[in-house]
Amino acid sequence: MLTQEQKRLVKETVPVLKESGVALTDYFYKRMLRNNPDLQEVFNMGHQRSGAQAKALAGAVLAYAENIDDPGVLAPVIELICHKHVSLNIAAPDYSIVGENLLYSISEVLSVPMDDPLIGAWGAAYQELADIFIAAENKLYDEHRHTPGSWLGWRAFTVSRKVKESEEITSFYLKPEDGQPLPDYRPGQYVTLRVLVPELGLKQPRQYSLSSKPGADYLRISVKREDPRAEGQDPGYVSSTLHNAVSTGDTVELSAPAGNFFLLNPNVDNVLISAGVGLTPMMSMTHHLLAETADPNSRLTQSQETRTQQAQDRKQIFFLHAARSSDVHALREELSGLAVQNSNLQIFIAYEQVTENEVHGEDYHLHGRLDLGAVPPEYLPAGADYYLCGPVPFMQEQYRSLLERGIAKERIHSEAFGTGGVGL
Repeated sequence: MLTQEQKRLVKETVPVLKESGVALTDYFYKRMLRNNPDLQEVFNMGHQRSGAQAKALAGAVLAYAENIDDPGVLAPVIELICHKHVSLNIAAPDYSIVGENLLYSISEVLSVPMDDPLIGAWGAAYQELADIFIAAENKLYDEHRHTPGSWLGWRAFTVSRKVKESEEITSFYLKPEDGQPLPDYRPGQYVTLRVLVPELGLKQPRQYSLSSKPGADYLRISVKREDPRAEGQDPGYVSSTLHNAVSTGDTVELSAPAGNFFLLNPNVDNVLISAGVGLTPMMSMTHHLLAETADPNSRLTQSQETRTQQAQDRKQIFFLHAARSSDVHALREELSGLAVQNSNLQIFIAYEQVTENEVHGEDYHLHGRLDLGAVPPEYLPAGADYYLCGPVPFMQEQYRSLLERGIAKERIHSEAFGTGGVGL
């Protein structure tokens, strides 16, 4: 247990963390990976290169220091990180490596001797936090052990199909090489894929949401090619490898489906709001919701009146999506086909750029960025569950807009796409 004196010392470092936290965590990662090069295949080197992981960890360390008296307020963030750790197969011994390097980094960056009480306070604080993570992650590992079709560690998968979905996004259909069943994952969850990146000579992990419904004999991910769009921005290591070097018949490794962003209740109306590649978990949710309520025989054996009544009784799905243009809108035909076949699926598309050949009301519904004020009010029912996925600024804007429209915050669920993973 942390003493009051140790908590005081940790809290006194908050101003330093606000000013120099990123420099500290950047130093920490470089030190740890230099001393433990095998961890280069655990941590995504693209995130290291961009500095995203150091920034995310700095934010997490600062939040912990600020809430050292009541770390329970960080439970949602801890849950998110635990799922990421399990997807990367992080184990209890890894925490000892991280703890040692973190304490030495604090000592070396802040010029504080290792026997200083401040280092002792941070050592106790880190161990308390590590114990919370280890216990939570052990529960998740146990879930995988007892879930039919799930697995621990890395499992080999063959790329059975590779389908270009847009100018930026390609889908990969992955089948287990062992031929064994797959788990009924929760729609919205992700897998961590690991592949050899020739440029680095290392296997690299990356999380990708599953874009198909549970219950198939394959897993599908739809991957955006991360190209440089500005001077000095590097392409993504894993996405580039998948797009340029991985072909049908090749092998990749996956960890079991994970993540705490998933469909909660199919028995209410659901509104799915996404931007860009953020539509991938929404596609999984949509497929699942439609399969839950579909009657494959109803169209053939029942009267039009009965079918109409059943359609009215089905819970509604409202799929709101934003993209720069139709050229980069992935899975568009698949989504449109589902809407044609299912009257309870309503679609609203916003394109920032449109062509003269595209018809308003058919090919798209809004020219410009997604504005909920332009969405038909019936697409935003008060009693629905809401799911947001896309770039952080996009989700923040939609979240504020939903609150302004009286949607209860407990009904709004979100997952950020990008390089915001915190890591250990």
